[in-house]
Amino acid sequence: MRPMQKEIIAYEKTQPTIDPETEIRRSIDFIKNYLKKNSFLKTLVLGISGGQDSTLAGKLAEIAITELREETGDSEYKFIAMRLPYGEQADESDAMAAIEWMEADETVRVNIKESVDAMVKAIEVSGLNMSDFNKGNIKARSRMIAQFAIAGDTKGVVIGTDHAAENITGFYTKYGDGAADILPLFRLDKRQGRSMLEKLNAPSYLYEKTPTADLEEDRPSLPDDVALGVGYKAIDDYLEGKDVSEHDAEIIENWYQKTSHKRDQPYTVFDI
Repeated sequence: MRPMQKEIIAYEKTQPTIDPETEIRRSIDFIKNYLKKNSFLKTLVLGISGGQDSTLAGKLAEIAITELREETGDSEYKFIAMRLPYGEQADESDAMAAIEWMEADETVRVNIKESVDAMVKAIEVSGLNMSDFNKGNIKARSRMIAQFAIAGDTKGVVIGTDHAAENITGFYTKYGDGAADILPLFRLDKRQGRSMLEKLNAPSYLYEKTPTADLEEDRPSLPDDVALGVGYKAIDDYLEGKDVSEHDAEIIENWYQKTSHKRDQPYTVFDI
């Protein structure tokens, strides 16, 4: 195993193999324990895209909330699934199918287009040109603003969908989809998350679809493996301690190093 591979695996806390049922229970109990520890919190809030990660996190959230209601008799506990499209989303039907499958208690829709366009216009008025890539980051941050706003009004906790295969590459927007209160999928790679959805009997098309962040308008529905230059199979193999090609290992390690700032809290004078 490569030296940096050992370091990254230790940081991400991934395992070579998992028992899906055990990890499902582990995530559900983690969510329940967080809410019980912070007893003033009653709501879980999560943006649903229709992809694998939010589908899994959403189902785990709904199971946790259902169990808490049954165990405590407290009807205040609820899970809010949020739809956060920018205009019209190409795979809207998948997102709604995911929400129906996870049996969310409530669905809130906030179209972020108007707020994103207003921010882009305000910045460009100042004389700066906004790249399409940077506009994509504004979309991600606007979605998180909406989630925290709903959480703030509902005694809520914002769930993040970050997992090891995403975390290792920094494939998320800092203070956007990278911002959350709890991360029930941390420690899992993409393959392991898929196995948990299989165990939960999720519709296969929700986790077999091509992963995409879909933030760029110049390159709509850009597959993650194209954006990263390496596929999730290689990333998962790397995180599970398996051998991968020199080419793939170098790309993964390069992403890990150059996105290290995303995994840190804001720096102070004591950190440099």
